[in-house]
Amino acid sequence: MIEIIGWFLLFVGLIFVFFGCLGLVRMPDIYCRLQTATKCVTFGAGSILFGTFLITGFSSIGLKALLCIIFLFLTSPTASHALSYGAFISGVKPVDKTEIEEEIE
Repeated sequence: MIEIIGWFLLFVGLIFVFFGCLGLVRMPDIYCRLQTATKCVTFGAGSILFGTFLITGFSSIGLKALLCIIFLFLTSPTASHALSYGAFISGVKPVDKTEIEEEIE
């Protein structure tokens, strides 16, 4: 039963990664692309890694998958924030439809 759940999580993760990659192509500016990549690909890769853990169990591969999940969830949002902040500071303009609530000084 656990192995079936693991394969299901692998499939769900693959779908999320696919839609994250599709979002990279379809979104209009860097800010939307970063949000799409961060949310979809982080959840997709996390799901794939957790499915791998469920399939392999507490082996060396499973424990490495758990460590990668922790590392991924800590670093991906931080890197995305740093990239979007750097793009904003360097003057990359968002799409005209974007509403900015407050300016960053």
